[in-house]
Amino acid sequence: MVQFMKPLTVSDTENMIMAIQDEIRRNDASRYDHRLHGVLLVAHGLTCPQVAELLGDSARTVVNWIQRFESRGLVGLSEGERPGRPSRLTADQMTRVEAALRDSPSKFGLSTELWDGPTLSEFLRREPRGLPKWRGKPCRI
Repeated sequence: MVQFMKPLTVSDTENMIMAIQDEIRRNDASRYDHRLHGVLLVAHGLTCPQVAELLGDSARTVVNWIQRFESRGLVGLSEGERPGRPSRLTADQMTRVEAALRDSPSKFGLSTELWDGPTLSEFLRREPRGLPKWRGKPCRI
């Protein structure tokens, strides 16, 4: 005799979906697994737009995964180089910034208790210990 299970739910669905998606984006291995799941769903017959909606990605992104998988196999789903602007901070400077971000901005004479783009820009402008001068405008978040 087949018993039907009561459907399960996840509490606070909207926030949990965002939290899980953020966790997936945290490291190379989980992004690779995410792409594997996308390709697997397409292999099972779902369309790229359906997979994109389920996984929270764009349909174009899923199409790219499939094309890379078809042309290069599993290696095509691996994380590639992520070029970008080279850091202007040395490793030592970055360590100091990371340490500062673990403290309250008010500890550094800033007028808020939470870090955001403009507060970090102000910290970088004020930092006297060898950080490059920050000449940009404050970030808008």
